[in-house]
Amino acid sequence: MTTFAVEYTYDITRTAEMDEIRPDHRAYLRDLLETGTLLASGPWLDSATPGALLLVVADDADAARRILDQDPFQRAKFITHRTVRAWNPVIGPFAAQND
Repeated sequence: MTTFAVEYTYDITRTAEMDEIRPDHRAYLRDLLETGTLLASGPWLDSATPGALLLVVADDADAARRILDQDPFQRAKFITHRTVRAWNPVIGPFAAQND
């Protein structure tokens, strides 16, 4: 399994709609956390580009995308751009215990 850093960019014109669906979005992510698929997630704090960072564990980038395709924010088309990049955490709580 590989860890992926996934960046969401949100549609800033639909914040009121996002607020309505946010509980479902967070419930979906909590379910992924409980299964070990999600390591962490959260929104960017600066307002330069509204969005979020998620750390996802999956077999490959396509699998990570398929998992996140079911996110209520993705299904409602609140995410205007999504990047998925393989990430190798060598130090910290997400690092493999191979040392």
